[in-house]
Amino acid sequence: MPSQQRVRRSVGAAGAAVLFAAVLAGCGGGQSGGPVTLTFYDNSDSAEAQQSVMDRCSQQSNGRYHIDYVKLPKAADDQRQQMVRRLAARDSSLDILGLDVTWEAEFAEAGWIQPWPDDLRKQVEDGGLAGPLKTATYKGQLVAVPFNSNTQLLWYRSDLVPNPPTTWDEMIQMSEQLAREGKPHYIAVQGAQYEGLTVWFNTLVASAGGSLLNEDNTAVELGEPAKKALSIMQRVAGSSAADPSLSNANEGAGLLLMESGQAAFEINYPFVWPSMQKNKPTVNGGVDLASVFKYAPYPRVDANTPAKVTIGGIDLAISAYSKHKDLAFEAAMCLRSNESQQELANVGGLPPVGDALYQNPPTDFAKTYPFYKLIRDSLENAAVRPLTPAYQSLSSITSYLLSPPQKIDPDRTEQKLRDQLTTTLKSQGVIP
Repeated sequence: MPSQQRVRRSVGAAGAAVLFAAVLAGCGGGQSGGPVTLTFYDNSDSAEAQQSVMDRCSQQSNGRYHIDYVKLPKAADDQRQQMVRRLAARDSSLDILGLDVTWEAEFAEAGWIQPWPDDLRKQVEDGGLAGPLKTATYKGQLVAVPFNSNTQLLWYRSDLVPNPPTTWDEMIQMSEQLAREGKPHYIAVQGAQYEGLTVWFNTLVASAGGSLLNEDNTAVELGEPAKKALSIMQRVAGSSAADPSLSNANEGAGLLLMESGQAAFEINYPFVWPSMQKNKPTVNGGVDLASVFKYAPYPRVDANTPAKVTIGGIDLAISAYSKHKDLAFEAAMCLRSNESQQELANVGGLPPVGDALYQNPPTDFAKTYPFYKLIRDSLENAAVRPLTPAYQSLSSITSYLLSPPQKIDPDRTEQKLRDQLTTTLKSQGVIP
């Protein structure tokens, strides 16, 4: 028995030593002169490119920090929930946060993220594109910095439509004419009840000269621009232009509809370009889709006014509970440097947020992004989603009331949106 007790004590002591070491390791590194470990919480949409950028920044720090990539779940709601729970518990293990461009107001209002110092803010704003910068600004403060962005273009088949439409009216008319001729004619767009439907609506409202909320995001705006947007959505969904599964369609479904040869037009993000070039589908009696797959500006609502496209992307924020804020700011600046943006674009397909690469594009960037001028113009003239802590609720209500799109009644739907969004704003706050 005494020997067994000694064994237990030895095992217990060893376990305590291991636990103590683990606690030290979890304190962020640097305990014995090694680099500080900075945790970067972000999605894994372009994991290979992001890991490469993080490795380079860690190496360039000359041993002062190492960036540890914590990959968040695929779904945006799950990503947000994981960070919200940790930040609400004041978890100091979070340093750099990759925020969807709709979360900044919520996180800033809750006091979870650190405003950027004036000197770094000036560096970020010099040469930064207006749209991405707006997503990172809340109540006059830069609460994050643009990391990458995203915007939609019109993609079309030049064998069916030699000259792309410039307005939604033209596109619907072209689609209906193709249908009468028995040719592929669908308009692939996001009609399912989720964020993509809200984005479609927000883009059309902004393109019609309006907005969901007023300038300071304290009251509902909507009105005639919203009714015009709702009319276009209902017209698309109720016409032969609509794929029968439109009310369940997301970005991936749009890509498949085009690559299967059923769509003539597609409203989508640039990821569809490398997919088409890679897959090179052949359809409809031998048509090489990759050779006839073209791009054009997002369709206008008013023929005389360019569209204002709702942008997406990721902004970098620094946790208010990080124990290494100075190093985290430094690392974040490296992660979004021009060198990093070029790599993220070439390898990960993520549009840059600074103007330098668009004005003087390297050969490989111009080859990867032959439509880079359209991307740049869209980001500079972009629409952003309402910058309010209540955005998650606003978006859920909007997509619910717009689904299915073929059931939209412009006047009645606008009034329902006005009533329910007003109620939501009165009780705005963090969604658990």
